[in-house]
Amino acid sequence: MKVKVVSRKLVKPRTPTPQNLKNYNISFMDELNPTMNVNAILYYQPDHDTNTTNETLTKRLDESLAEILPHFYPFAGRYIKKHHLVDCSDQGAEIVAANVELELRQIIHNPSPKELNDLLPRESGAADEEEDPILSIQINKFNCGGIAIGICISHRIIDASSLGTFISAWTKASRGGDGDGDAVVPSFDGPVFLPGKNFPTPEFWLTRTRENALYNIGCKIFKFDKDAISRLKERAAAALVTTGESRPPSRNAVISGLMISAIAGLERARHGQERDLLVVQAVNMRGRTVPPLPKHSCGNLAALAITECSREEIKNMGFLDFVRVLRRDIGKTVGDCAKLLSEEGHKSLIDTSEYASAKSLGHDVNVVWLTDWTKFPFYEADFGWGKPVWASVVDVFIKNHVTMMTTKEGDGVEAWVQLEEREMDSFQNQIKFLMAG
Repeated sequence: MKVKVVSRKLVKPRTPTPQNLKNYNISFMDELNPTMNVNAILYYQPDHDTNTTNETLTKRLDESLAEILPHFYPFAGRYIKKHHLVDCSDQGAEIVAANVELELRQIIHNPSPKELNDLLPRESGAADEEEDPILSIQINKFNCGGIAIGICISHRIIDASSLGTFISAWTKASRGGDGDGDAVVPSFDGPVFLPGKNFPTPEFWLTRTRENALYNIGCKIFKFDKDAISRLKERAAAALVTTGESRPPSRNAVISGLMISAIAGLERARHGQERDLLVVQAVNMRGRTVPPLPKHSCGNLAALAITECSREEIKNMGFLDFVRVLRRDIGKTVGDCAKLLSEEGHKSLIDTSEYASAKSLGHDVNVVWLTDWTKFPFYEADFGWGKPVWASVVDVFIKNHVTMMTTKEGDGVEAWVQLEEREMDSFQNQIKFLMAG
C-alpha cells in the first residue's frame, strides 16, 4: 500500500483556552500508563449521493475540529514530561492529508494490520515529547473516492473510552449539531479525583518507532460471527451451570476465554510446560465509582482486573475454566470500583498497575493484556456522509496483547491478536482446535 502525504497543518481551537486552564496536571492513573498513542481508523465509502468534494470535506473536518477543541482543550496542547502536565497554550492539533494508491475495498476485504499503520499520522510509540501533538489526525483519500480517518491521541491523557467521546463530539459537530441524541460534554476532572503523584514513566516493552521494536511482533485478526459466538456461549453456559453459576456468559467472556486458552496452549507447544500466567483486563470505572464519574469523563479511567494462574493450575485448565476465572475477576473488579475514589481505592489502583507492569518486564510469568473496545460507538461515527463501513485498530507491536472490536453488524467480534511472529501459526491452530471442541 502506497500512502503519500500531501499536506500537514495545525488546527487551533476556535476560541482561546482560558488562562485558568493553561496547565492541565495529569492524574496518577495517567502517569502510570506507557508512552504510546491510542489509535483508531474509521473507513467510509465514497459519498456518491451528495456534491461533497475533497475541498468541502476537508473544510468541514477542519472547522468542526476547531469548534470542539475548546471543550477538549488539552488535545490542542503539548505534554511537558518533567512537570507531568499538558501546556494548553493552543499549539494546535495536527491534521495530515494523504492519498492512498489503492481501492478502499482492497483494504476492507483483505486488511494487513501492519500496513494499516500507514493510515495513521504518527507511530504508536511516538508520544510524550514536547514536539508531539497530543492529537493527530490523518485524512486518507483512496483512488475510488473513499476515505479513512486515522486518529492518534496520547495515552498519557486519555483511554479508549475518551477516544470514543472525542469521536462522538467531532462527528456531531461535523453534522452541524443536528440535535440527535444527548449532548457530548467532555469532563477533564480525573486529576481532581485521582491527583497526580509525579510517578516516573513506567518501563514497558515499547519503543518510539517500529524499527526499534524489541520483539518481532505479528498481528492477526480473528473474526467470530454470531453463530460461532452462540456455539461458544452454549458450551460455556452448560459448563458454568455445573459449577453453580446460572448467569450465562457474555460474548466477550467466551472470546476472552478462548484467547487465553489458546495462548496457554502455546506454552505447552513451545516449551513442553507452562509458565505462571497473569491476565490483565481493563475495566471502565465510569458510572461505577462513588461518586460516579460522568459518562464523558476524559482521562485514563480504567481499573485493572488481574487473573493469576500458577503453572500447576494451568495444566488442568481448558477453555471453559478460563471463561469462569476471567469472568470471576472482572466481576470482582467491577464491584470494587465503588471505592476506587477513596484513599484505599487509590492505593489499590496504584498497586495493581505497578504489579502488572513489573510482571510484564520479567520472563518467568506469561503476561497477557486483554482490551475490550466492543462497547464504544465507533460505528455510529457519521460526519455527515454516512456511517463507517469498518472501524479498526492497528498493529501496535505489544507482545501478548488482544483487542476486541465489534463488527459493523454489531453481533460479531474481531479479535486483534499480537504475538511474537514465530508463535502465530501455532496460535491459529490452537484456536481451530478449541473451536472444534
